Amino acid sequence: MKKPTVGLFVTCLVDIMRPSVGFASVKLLEAAGCEVIVPKMQTCCGQPAYNSGDNKNAMAVATTILTAFEGFDYVVAPSGSCTGMIKQHYPDLFKDNPEALIKAQNLSSRTHELISFLVDIMKIDTITAKYDGKITYHDSCSGLRELGIKSQPRKLLNKVDGLEIKIMDDEEACCGFGGVFCVKYPDISNKMVTEKTINIKKNRC
Repeated sequence: MKKPTVGLFVTCLVDIMRPSVGFASVKLLEAAGCEVIVPKMQTCCGQPAYNSGDNKNAMAVATTILTAFEGFDYVVAPSGSCTGMIKQHYPDLFKDNPEALIKAQNLSSRTHELISFLVDIMKIDTITAKYDGKITYHDSCSGLRELGIKSQPRKLLNKVDGLEIKIMDDEEACCGFGGVFCVKYPDISNKMVTEKTINIKKNRC
């Protein structure tokens, strides 16, 4: 049986701040039975420009992504916000360009957030992992609100031997990051992340 081909959208933050997440994503996808390719010409998804109202530059960046990820069975990103940008906003971004719109809609239909892809598409329901400890889980806003991802990560975490999940207070509250939001409104962002940190510390032990 032919392995599904997956184009891994690494994301800017993973590339610059946490490359280990990219390598871990490749391992997870390969273990799930996928052939993983990381297109070299991929760039930012265009979300910062789009959220700032700069549709012209967002479209320029997105056009590169449309080309970079042609031909893959699936496109997977370890990020709810980047997935949400491609899946939810690309079609709207190109609504006045019929040719590009077809490509955007096609890419949208093939694009998935990593954990959602593993659970919903690859049907992963067993994990050979062990962790003796307690954790709490934070839902990303884009994953939860744009993509409806909530049960999938908990389903996998519940399969980890020895792991106990504790539900934090206000578990669906934003962490305060919000992309350009934290740059435009740093005081509000800092207050939100402080509250989120308090809830995380309170519920993890």
